[in-house]
Amino acid sequence: MSAYSALIFDLDGTLIDSAPDIAKALNAGFKLNGWPELDSAHVEKFIGNGPRRLIIDILNDLEIAYDEAAVQRAFDGYLQAYLDDPAGRTRFFSHVREDLATLRASGIRLGICTNKNHEVTQKVLEQLGLSAMFDIALGADAVPACKPDPGHLLAVAKAMGLEAGTWAYVGDTCVDHQTAQAAEVPFFVVPWGGGAMVDIAPEQRLRRLADLLEH
Repeated sequence: MSAYSALIFDLDGTLIDSAPDIAKALNAGFKLNGWPELDSAHVEKFIGNGPRRLIIDILNDLEIAYDEAAVQRAFDGYLQAYLDDPAGRTRFFSHVREDLATLRASGIRLGICTNKNHEVTQKVLEQLGLSAMFDIALGADAVPACKPDPGHLLAVAKAMGLEAGTWAYVGDTCVDHQTAQAAEVPFFVVPWGGGAMVDIAPEQRLRRLADLLEH
């Protein structure tokens, strides 16, 4: 039985492989500015800090000149394209759906803290049939400052009514790890997504989400 009565998860790269849908939406925004079309593998390297930062980081990487108006145009195009088709190419990582059900059935409450846009998050969860699985899911624009600001993660915990020491955070990136450290909460990393790149103690590495029942 888990030592935690609740678990909060990152979404992209932790529960779902959404890179193909993110890339599709990003390309819709890039097209509005005449910027190049990118493949999913390229976009995936920059996911984790929210869509506006995603756009800027990729532009800097490609050495493409831009101004705020162009970024806003790309962001608006991205958001509309994502809302129009939130999860058509998104897939669960191995065993995630059944492990979430197992955790929930064991009495563990579940939440989501993601740098994805809040409205898109709700639509993705709905399309994937996950909405009822989680007590709450807060996207980046639902809080004053998003991850790695610890306030984002703590806002999810507060909305769930969680007490310190009763819950942990699960993610796949250094941003997730930094967020948990700043919030002073236990952290576990998944082996997929960007998990292999996170520098963390072996006992904090999961093989699959069901392992959390033993922590």
